Amino acid sequence: MDESGGSGQPRSGTDEPAEQRPGSATPAPGPAHPDPAPHDSATDDTSSTEGSASGESPSHESASGEKATADDPTGDSPTGEPTPGTPATTPTGDSPHGTGTGPRTGPHAETPPGPAPEHHERTLAHAGVTKSRPPRRPKEPGGGLLMGRPFGVPVYVAPSWFLVAALITWVFGGQLDRVLPELGALRYLVSLFFAVAFYASVLVHELAHTVAALRFKLPVRRIQLQFFGGVSEIEKEAETPGREFVLAFVGPLLSLILSGLFYLAMLGVEPGTVPGVLLAGLMVSNLIVAGFNLLPGLPLDGGRMLRAVVWKLTGRPMTGTVAAAWVGRALAVVVLIGLPLLTQSGALGSNAEDNVGMDTVMDALLAAILAAIIWTGAGNSLRMARLREHLPDLRARNLTRRAVPVQTDTPLSEALRRANDAGARALVVVDADGEPLSLVREAAIVGVPEHRRPWVAVGGLAQDLTDGMCVSAELAGEDLLDVLRATPATEYLVIEDSGEIYGVLSAADVERAFVQAMARPSASA
Repeated sequence: MDESGGSGQPRSGTDEPAEQRPGSATPAPGPAHPDPAPHDSATDDTSSTEGSASGESPSHESASGEKATADDPTGDSPTGEPTPGTPATTPTGDSPHGTGTGPRTGPHAETPPGPAPEHHERTLAHAGVTKSRPPRRPKEPGGGLLMGRPFGVPVYVAPSWFLVAALITWVFGGQLDRVLPELGALRYLVSLFFAVAFYASVLVHELAHTVAALRFKLPVRRIQLQFFGGVSEIEKEAETPGREFVLAFVGPLLSLILSGLFYLAMLGVEPGTVPGVLLAGLMVSNLIVAGFNLLPGLPLDGGRMLRAVVWKLTGRPMTGTVAAAWVGRALAVVVLIGLPLLTQSGALGSNAEDNVGMDTVMDALLAAILAAIIWTGAGNSLRMARLREHLPDLRARNLTRRAVPVQTDTPLSEALRRANDAGARALVVVDADGEPLSLVREAAIVGVPEHRRPWVAVGGLAQDLTDGMCVSAELAGEDLLDVLRATPATEYLVIEDSGEIYGVLSAADVERAFVQAMARPSASA
C-alpha cells in the first residue's frame, strides 16, 4: 500500500545515526511498507488546553482560545530549547509518486492564509513529556432538571428558574393582594401557579423554534428554561435566509397566538376573579415576551430576523450577523439607560411618585441584567458566526501527518528509525496484506524510556481502529469536527476514497488549527 507525503521527523532515541547532528538535513521521505498486526492501546492520557469547539456548535444562543501543547509539532523542548537530534530542516512532503500532495504539517502545511505561529518539527521519540488530549465527547446535554423529551428533544429546567419562580410568586402575590385581598395567604399559591403557567408559555415559544428546526433537518441539542426565559440550542445554522427568518419568527408568533387565546378565554370569565386575573396576567406576559423578542438585535429572535433580511439582501450571512449583533449592542445600551427612565417617568403605568427608593434600585438592577444578557449574546453571536466562517479552513488533508506502516512485533526503536527515514511522524500497524489494524499512539511512545525501545513491540502501544477512527481525507469544516466529536481519540487514521492510507490526523493538530483560524479577523467584520 502506498504511503502519502507528509512532514515531520520521528526519530528513534538510541537508534538515530551517530553522524546526524542537530541542524543537519533529514533524508528525504521515501516509501516504507512493512507488515504488522493489531494490538490494544493503553489509556488516552493526554493534556492540552482547549477552546470551544464544540462550539458549540451553533445554537439558538451561543465556543475560546486554547493553548497549543505537547503534541505540538514544534522543534522546541519543554524548556524552550531545541531538542537534541532534531533536524533544523524538514522534508518537503512530496509523495513517493512525486505529486507533492501528501499530508503536510509544520511550516510546510497547506494551511489557509493567515498568521500562524512559527513551529519546527518535533520527532516522535523526542515529543516531550506532555501529551495531547483527544477531542472531548460532547457531554450529555444536562443543565438542570430533566422535564421530558417532546419531539425527542430533552427539556431542562435550570436551577435559576426556581429563583425567578420565587421572585414572580412574590411580586405577583403583592399585586393579587391589592386586587383580591380576600385571598389572604392563598394569593402566593395562585402566584406560584401563574409562574408555572407563564414558563409553560415560554416552553411553547421554544418548542415552536424546535419544531421548525427539526422540520428543516437541523439537530436540536436541548431546550433549557432559565432565569430570563428559555433557550433552544440548535446545533446547525439554517441553510437559507428564508429558513433563518422562519426559524426565528415562529417563536414570537406562538407567543402572540397564546396571548390572543388567553384574551379570548378571559372574555368568558368574570373579571375580578382568580381565573380572570390569571388569564389577564398570562395574556399580558405573553404579549411582552413576543414584543421583547421581536426587537431587531441579536441574540433576540428579532435580531435573527434582521440577520436573515441582511443576508438575503447582501448574499453574505456574516454581514447579516455583524449588522444584527451591533444593533443588539445598541439595544443593550438603550435598555440600560431607557428602562429606568421609563419607569421613573411613569410611562409604564405606575405613578412616578411611587417609583422611589428600593423600586429605583430594583429597576436599575433589572435593566443592567437585561442589558448584560443582550450585549453578551450579541458578542457570542459574532464569535459563533466567525467560527462558522472559518470552519471550512479545517481540512483533514492539510492537517494529516505522514505515517509509516509497521508490523505488530516490530521493535519500537526500529519503527521510529523507519519513520525517521521516511520523514514521517506517525506509525500505523497493518496486517500482512497492508490493511490498517491499529494506531501507535504518540503519548504511549513518549512513555517508553529510550533504553527500552529496542525491546518493546509497537503492538503493545497501539490502539485498535474503530469505524469512527477512520476518517476521509476529504473531510473539512463542521463535518470534520462532527466526526471527531463522535469518536474521541488522540489520533485518527486518514484514508483516501480508494481505501489507501493517507496518514494520521492528531487531535492536537486540529485543535491548534482551530484556534489559529478563530484568531484570524473576519473579512466581513
